[in-house]
Amino acid sequence: MSTAPDEATTAEHHRHPRPAPHPMPEALPLDLSELIADRQTRIVVCCGAGGVGKTTTSAALALAAAEAGRTVVVLTIDPARRLAQSLGLAELDNEPRRIDVPGAKGELHAMMLDMKRTFDDVVCAHAPPERAEQILANPFYQALSSSFAGTQEYMAMEKLGQLRASEQWDLIVVDTPPSRSALDFLDAPNRMSRFLDGTMIRLLTAPARAGGRAGMRLVGAGFLVFSRIISKILGGQLLRDISSFVSALDTMFGGFRERATATYELLRRPGTWFVVVATPESDALREASYFVDRLSTEGMPLAGLVLNRTHPPASIALSATRAAGAAEEVLEAGGEGAELAAGALRLHAERMSAAAREQRLADRFTSAHPEVPVRTVPAAAGDVHDLEGLRVMADALTGPDADTPTGVPRTRILPARHR
Repeated sequence: MSTAPDEATTAEHHRHPRPAPHPMPEALPLDLSELIADRQTRIVVCCGAGGVGKTTTSAALALAAAEAGRTVVVLTIDPARRLAQSLGLAELDNEPRRIDVPGAKGELHAMMLDMKRTFDDVVCAHAPPERAEQILANPFYQALSSSFAGTQEYMAMEKLGQLRASEQWDLIVVDTPPSRSALDFLDAPNRMSRFLDGTMIRLLTAPARAGGRAGMRLVGAGFLVFSRIISKILGGQLLRDISSFVSALDTMFGGFRERATATYELLRRPGTWFVVVATPESDALREASYFVDRLSTEGMPLAGLVLNRTHPPASIALSATRAAGAAEEVLEAGGEGAELAAGALRLHAERMSAAAREQRLADRFTSAHPEVPVRTVPAAAGDVHDLEGLRVMADALTGPDADTPTGVPRTRILPARHR
C-alpha cells in the first residue's frame, strides 16, 4: 500500500500546525493579611451582591485586624442584623460598641448606620440651636431623613467622614448594602445636590428665597399660576413645609456638600481599599464584574475579589470520573462495607464536579479581569454566629496562600491545568 497520502498529510500538518489551546489564566494572589496589617491602610470597603457573605467577610477582616493589633471599627450600612449576629450581639446601633475579643492585641468596635439619627446629629452639629430645632420639627425633613431615596447613602458618607476625622480608629471596615446600590454612596453628594438644587425645588421655594410679599411680586404671575396648580397636587401645607425646610437648610447645605465631597476624595486616596465579595455563581460573579468596572471608572483602589463559599474537595488525587467508576466497581465486587465505600466515592465525585464548575466560573471572571487578585474561601459548615466562627473565616481570608489541606493555592479551588 502506498504511503504517499500519509506523507502528504504529515507535510501539510508541518506547514499549518494546529494552534495550541491557550492555558486558562491564573489569578493573582490577594494578600489580605498584609493589607490589614499595613498601618497605611485606614479604610477597607467590602461590596458585592446580596447573600454572598459580605457582612461576615467584613466582620472577619475586622476581627483579624484587631487580633493583629489594629484599633478597628466595622460599620454596616446594611439594615439587616447579620453583623450583630455574627459578633454574638443582640443588636447594634448608631454608636460604635466595643466587642470583647479575648487575647486580641488591638480593639474591635462595631456599629450599624441609623440614617435618621445621623442626619439629626449633623443638623444639630452644624446649625444654630434655633435653626436646628426648626429643621428637626419640619414634617418634610422628617420624611426626607427617614425614607427619601439616597439619604442612606448620603448619611453613610457623613458617618464614614466622622469616623475617619475622629482619629479614634486606625482602621475602618465598611460593610455596604446588598445589590448594586452598594456603590450608590459614591454618588451621594451629587444626588443630594441635584435634588436640593433642582429646578422643581427652586421653583417651589422661590417665594421664600425672594422674601415674602415682595418676593411674590418678583417671581411673577406665571409662577403664581404654577404654584396654585402644584398646591392642589401636593397640598399647600406640604409646599410650605418644603419651602421652610430648604430655607432653613440653605445656610448649612454647603457644608454638607463639602464634607461628602471630601469623603469621596478620601475613598480615592492611598490608604483606602475596596474588596469585592462574590460566590462562585454566575449571577454573583456578574455583579462582581459590575463592581470591578464601576470602581475602575471611579478611580477607586481595588484590592481584589474574595470568592466566598467555595467547595474544594478533600483530596485532588482522584478525579470525578475515576471516583464514579470506582464506586460502581466496589458495588459490583460486593462485600462488607461496599455500600458505604461506594457512597463515599460518589460524594467525592460530586464534590469534584462542583469544584470544577466553580473553578470554570472563577476562570471566566479572571479571563475578563486578569488584573484582579483573588482569594477563595471555603463554605462554612453552618451560619457564622460567634467570634469562633469568625476566626475560622478570618484564617481562611488571611492564611498563607498555599496553606490548604490539598496544597492548592488560595487563589484557586482546584489546581491549574497546564495544557
